[in-house]
Amino acid sequence: MLEQVTLSSNGIILEPLTLTHTADLVEACQDGELWKINVTSVPEPDNVIDYINVADAMPDRQAFAVIDERTGKAIGSTSFHDILLASKRLEIGYTWYAKSYWRTHVNTTCKLMLLTYIFETLEYQTVGWRTDIDNYRSQQAIERLGVKKDGVIRGNRVRRDGVISDTVMYSIVSSEWADVKPKLATKVQSVY
Repeated sequence: MLEQVTLSSNGIILEPLTLTHTADLVEACQDGELWKINVTSVPEPDNVIDYINVADAMPDRQAFAVIDERTGKAIGSTSFHDILLASKRLEIGYTWYAKSYWRTHVNTTCKLMLLTYIFETLEYQTVGWRTDIDNYRSQQAIERLGVKKDGVIRGNRVRRDGVISDTVMYSIVSSEWADVKPKLATKVQSVY
């Protein structure tokens, strides 16, 4: 596992996800009834404690609560996962925010903080993302980051409704970070 870290920028704090965030995340997932979106991993309000416990128990996942500094409340969650120490690769995922924070500076700020930490502090080589083939909103959000689409893995995930679905994969490598970082920083400044 990676060292636990807290990051902050532009009014957003990423801190290790714990059970102290339960009440806030129950409220956050109800903002838009996000658990009803079939192509996401947002917990049902009654399952937030299980969601946090499962995240904590996964050996290759480091989960964060996303905190709005103005309110002090958790508004969502994001994680490092599929962490491969030997090849210096990990993925960013299990990301969700209360609906009232969609299309704000929050996602770009989080990704800028996480990528800066991954590439400049941890000196990792590759960061990946994955999303359901039918989750167009997520695909657009990932593509706005300026990363590359790697392709589609067919039939490798099961949705909440039991349907077997395809996954769209994206990545960025360390040599591309110098071009991506200023574009992300500009996007954060333009919306914050």
